Amino acid sequence: MSEEKIPVLAIMRPESYREKSEAIAREFGFEPLYAPMIKLEGIKDDGFEPFMQRVIDGISDYVVFTSANGITFTLDKLSDAEKENFIEALKKARLIAIGPNTEKELVKIGIENSFLPADYSSEGIVEALCPEVKGKIVDLARSAYGAKVLIEGLENCGATVYETHVYTLSIPEGAAQKELIERTLAGDVDAFAFTSSMMVRGFMRHAERLGAGENVKEALSKAVVGAIGTPTGNTLKKYGVDADVIPGEFTFEALIKAMKKEL
Repeated sequence: MSEEKIPVLAIMRPESYREKSEAIAREFGFEPLYAPMIKLEGIKDDGFEPFMQRVIDGISDYVVFTSANGITFTLDKLSDAEKENFIEALKKARLIAIGPNTEKELVKIGIENSFLPADYSSEGIVEALCPEVKGKIVDLARSAYGAKVLIEGLENCGATVYETHVYTLSIPEGAAQKELIERTLAGDVDAFAFTSSMMVRGFMRHAERLGAGENVKEALSKAVVGAIGTPTGNTLKKYGVDADVIPGEFTFEALIKAMKKEL
């Protein structure tokens, strides 16, 4: 009797998430196939110094971090002394953490009273904060690819919103990405974990470059496709791919757990 084949899961998250993601995949009985479709790079835009100053001067009523990366890339730009002042000042503002990993990152730097909206989406934050932000100053530190709905939503609720880009995303290219598309087309990959719209675009761009845009959609229709958040699910839909799984909890672990049940 042949042994039951271990399902192969495509993990396409940035390099910094590789080890943890592969461990989660194995824990749920998957064989991870890693090929990053997103690369994170720190940037310092013109708004960074004013952002830091507003926080330190106590002008920011709310500071919103939409990811753990937003915190890391913000602190990376500061000297040890600046970091200390900045963290102390953050403790006096109302901190909003999007998702449990962002909250954990804040706890690591000594901020334990952040607010975690129940719905980890831009719409969820707007809904949670709308009743209280009128006339307030909200600072938002995130990637250059953040959804505009968050800014527009908070401004419509009467807040003054400042957005600072602390990192950007690009699509990496190389042998790993090419191999993932080839193995997808060969039917070797049983499940795909898409954690952002940018990741979907990266995957599809690589498929199109190999002249396999249509064929890859067909291959995905035969696999289990998981997405974190409705925006990611909607981006897949734009490419003609239906997500089989969009978990209620916006974490990688919840996604993999839900996907395993679909196999």
